[in-house]
Order: sequence, then structure tokens, then C-alpha cells
Amino acid sequence: MEDIRIQDNLYMHVNQETLDRLVIPDDRPSTGGFAELAEGVEKIMMGEFEDMTANGSYPNEHLERACKLYAIAKDAEAKENHGIAPALKALSILNGINTVADFSRLYKSLVLGGIPTPINIGVDTDMKNTKRRLVYIQGAGVILPDASYYKPEAAQQKEQLIAIWANVAKMVMAKTDLSPEEQEQYVADTLAFDEIIASLAKTNEEWSKYVEMYNPMDTAEFGKMLGEMDFGGVLTDLFGRVPEIVVVTEPRYFGDFARILNGETVTLYKHWAYVTGLLKACSLLSEELRDMGGMYMRAVTGVAKMQSIEKFAYNLASGMYSEPVGIYYGEKYFGEEAKKDITEIVYQIIDTYRKRIKTNEILGDATKEKAILKLSTMGVKMGYPDKARALYEKLVFNAEESLFDIVCSLRAIRELDSLAKLDLPTEPENWAMPGHLVNACYDPFVNDITFPAAILQAPFYSLKQTRSENLGGIGAVIGHEISHAFDSNGAKCDENGNINDWWTEDDFKRFDGKVQQMIRQFDGIELPWGTVNGAFIVSENMADNGGMSVTLDIMSVTEGASYEEYFRNWARVWCVKARPEYSKMLLAVDVHGPAILRANMPPRNFTEWYTTFDVKETDQMYIAPDKRIVIW
Repeated sequence: MEDIRIQDNLYMHVNQETLDRLVIPDDRPSTGGFAELAEGVEKIMMGEFEDMTANGSYPNEHLERACKLYAIAKDAEAKENHGIAPALKALSILNGINTVADFSRLYKSLVLGGIPTPINIGVDTDMKNTKRRLVYIQGAGVILPDASYYKPEAAQQKEQLIAIWANVAKMVMAKTDLSPEEQEQYVADTLAFDEIIASLAKTNEEWSKYVEMYNPMDTAEFGKMLGEMDFGGVLTDLFGRVPEIVVVTEPRYFGDFARILNGETVTLYKHWAYVTGLLKACSLLSEELRDMGGMYMRAVTGVAKMQSIEKFAYNLASGMYSEPVGIYYGEKYFGEEAKKDITEIVYQIIDTYRKRIKTNEILGDATKEKAILKLSTMGVKMGYPDKARALYEKLVFNAEESLFDIVCSLRAIRELDSLAKLDLPTEPENWAMPGHLVNACYDPFVNDITFPAAILQAPFYSLKQTRSENLGGIGAVIGHEISHAFDSNGAKCDENGNINDWWTEDDFKRFDGKVQQMIRQFDGIELPWGTVNGAFIVSENMADNGGMSVTLDIMSVTEGASYEEYFRNWARVWCVKARPEYSKMLLAVDVHGPAILRANMPPRNFTEWYTTFDVKETDQMYIAPDKRIVIW
């Protein structure tokens, strides 16, 4: 293959050999980058689970329960003996629903039993007063990966995927005790109910504007929108009282909720809940059903076969006991020297960000002062928490029960724990991610960044890498997460995480102009698997831009800095080999841009890119100076 010049395609120049070498595992939609590190952590921790179980020696009761759940989930014979019966028993509650009044009366039992409902009621942080919690109301999800798949322009793709889903649903329904005619009717009714939901549900692009989820309403007024549903009775069952305010995350959906659930659609709802609930349960039943139940998503993502029973069991157990598992991983595999070094990088980035804001051309003095206050109060969580939260003391199960019943009981404990916190203060000390997760995040409603131990390894970060490589890897990712405090969503929250208009009108107008430029820079780019939606991914692109700008600033004062090492490692961390079906789906559901664009687009906005590699106007990685965007 002809060499690809770095001036024409940074991503392919750096990663071509790796991409040629990488083989996507049969049970995964992608590999490389984040995915490859996640595979490594998975392998390490599966070995740990096996050793603990074999030795009967556990560091604490949380890990003992996680390992016991792992062993139960691995027991194919026991799952075969239980068969589909546990799920059918749980779904039998639907037999008692013949009216909307029945649905209202049984709502709490449905939720605790894991049965799908068209209205989801939960507890979360009040976005305008982050020290307290409120009741949040959300609608049901759609069968296809996103509501955008139901638009007329996606009709062909929708038809293909619905046909696959329906085929899988019929295969699974054939395992029930319903007659063939009933099975056909249930699937048809499920699709009919899904169409109603899809006509009102938010797309992922709409969900990405998370501040717009905050629509507080008087509870009594909202209750009137629900038609025949006894909303007050449902809230009393859940909370022992009727709160005065609820937050409606989907006004369009609930503005027409009476069309979704009424006396005439109750049967549609029951059949939808039965079919979708059964498909959701398949992974916890026999291996045959786990295989069947996963066929649809494997088709959507292009995955050839289901996970091994060992991987499935590990991911289930480590997910249920995520915080204790993450602490164990962090304590054993993340050293204090690395923690000290990476923390130093974090605060250097924050300090540099502060200096850059002081000289920023978008902001006036009053807004700069607020932005610097937000930076100065930003929390930093690196590695793993000191201890697991109290919830994990409650996650006890009866090992004699079926895997399905065990998992349902654990999920019910989690749900009850969450509902019970409505009147309790929020807990900003809680970690948003466990230590063994290869990821990172910014929490806008806490104003903190979290970097689990698992991402703090090469190529993102290593004590063996140069400081330039680390700045191009983890440094830029840290800068990315900090930048989320000032992206198109985060800019609407203050230093306490509260939605608060802390900008002057002129400043925000200039800022929004930059947002629109960033949208245009990506919007409409054609890739082999689809067209990029610049508005959908704008927040993440702004964060990439901010992460690069702040770390390039640090590079300018770093002794022995190598911009070539910086840009090469920047491209290296985004190296991903993905199945075409998966790449196509991500364009519709993932707020992050495709990896090749994350590697290739941000550098073009910075002078250092051009001077380091002598990039000229005739090169493909060139954009004119007046088209370059630097926000922070």
C-alpha cells in the first residue's frame, strides 16, 4: 500500500499499520483504542474472578458476592434447568392489567419487576438547585437504535431492521406457552405500540441538549396530561406522598401521552411490555435464549457471535458490583507514583485553562470572572474512590434462586434505594464511573471530572511515555473533559452545577457564533458509512478543540517538548477498527464524532500543526486561517 502522508491524513499515517494488524473479535463491534484497553481490563479481571473463586478467598464481602454472581451466571446447566419459566412468571403480572386504572395500581410492581412501561419515574439531581433531588419523568425507548430511524428518509433502513427484530421476536415467542396466533398478534401489537412511541420520542440529537430536559411542572397539572392514569396514586406508592413538582424531560411525548396509554391501547401496551420484556430477559435465561435474544443487536452492530458465557458472566457481575470491583482494580493495578504524576498534569491543565480564559476574546470581564470561578471550584476524581457507597451493603441475594430472579432482585434493590433518596441531599462525593472502566467524564451538575484508573494506561498515559506523548494522549483527554464545563451544554451551568445564565448577552452571542462555526466545520462530511450531523456532535467537538488548545499551550512551556510526538500520540489514541454496521449506528446514537474525524479535524485549527509538519495549502490536512476555530 502506498504510504499515506501525514500532511494528508494524520489518522491513517499514524495508524495504518495498526489497523492492518488489528482483528475485530467475533463477539465485539470494534477494537483498538478504548475498546482494546477495555478488552485488556476484562481479561485481567476475569482472571482475578477465577482465582478468587478457585481459592475461595475474597478481599471483602462485595467481591465475594460479585464472584458468586459470576459463578451462577456461568452455570449453563442451571440456567438450562430454569429455562424460560422465571421470565414468564415475572411477566404474568401483565395478566392483571385490563384498564389504565389497573396499570396505575400495579405500576410500582411493574417497575420493581423490571417490566417495561411507557412512563418512567425516577429521582435525580435538581438541575437548578444541585443540593437537592426532584422526581424526573421520562418516556419509553424505541425498538430501533434511535427515533431518527423512524423518519421518512430512513424508511429503507427501518424496514430492514424491523424485519430482523420481528424475526428474532417470533423465534423467542415460540418458546412461550402462547398459541402461534397469539404470538403473531403480540409481535404485531408490539410494533404498533412502538410506532406510537416513535412518533413522539426524542431523537438522540435532541437528548444531547441535556439542559432542555429540565422542564419543571406542577404535579397536579402534569397529572392531567396523563389522561386516565392515576398519577397521584402512582407517586404515593413510590414515595409515600405526592411531590409538588416533577421534571418532565420529554414535553412532546407527554403532551400526547393520552394517545399512548388509554383504554383502547392497554392491550397494545401489555403485548409490547410482554415481548420487549421477554427479549430483555433473554440474556439471563438459557444459553439458547441468550443467543436468540442478542441476534437483533448483533445484526445492528455487525457482530458475528455472542459473548462467551465467561465474558457475559464477568460483565454482568462487574456491572452489578461496579464500584467495589473498580476499587479492587485501582488498588492493585494503578500505582501511587502514576496517580501523583497524573494529578500534577491535571492541575497544570486547570491552571493553564485559567490563564487562557483571562485572555479569551469571547468573554467580557464579568463573564471571565464567573468562568474562572467555575474552573477554580472544579472537582477532580482520579483513579478510584476510597470506599464503595452504602448501596453495595444492600446488594445481597439468595444464591439458590435462578439467575433471572437474582438479577431482578438486585435491580429492585437499586431502584428502591434511588427512590428513597428523593428527600435526601445529593451526594457529589459519589463517583460517576468505576475504576475499571476505560472512559472519562465531566459531570455538569457536580462540576467535576472523573478519570478511572483503567484509562490511565498507554497509549493515553504511561510513566514510560514522554511528557509530550502524555499531553497528546491523556492530557488532551483531561482538557477535553474540562472543556465540557464550557461547551454548548456546560456553559449553561454555574460553578455549583446549577443551570444558571451567568453570561452577558453579548458574550453568549459571540460564544454561540463559535458553536455555529464548529457545527459547520463537521456538518455534512461524507464517510463510507454515512453523513456526519455537526449539530449532534458539537459538544464533543468543542471539547476536543479545547483539550488540544490547552495542552498545546502547555507544550509551549515544556522543556524538550516534541510536537511531532504530541500529534502522533493524539492520533494513536483514536485508533479504532469498527464494523461498518456499528460505525453506521454510531452516527445516529453517539454524541462523539467518528474516530477518524476526532483525530484529523482538531489539529487543523492550530498553528502548531502547520509548523510541525510543514502543512501547505495543497495538503489535505490544510484549512484556511479564516476557517480555523479556537474557542478556549
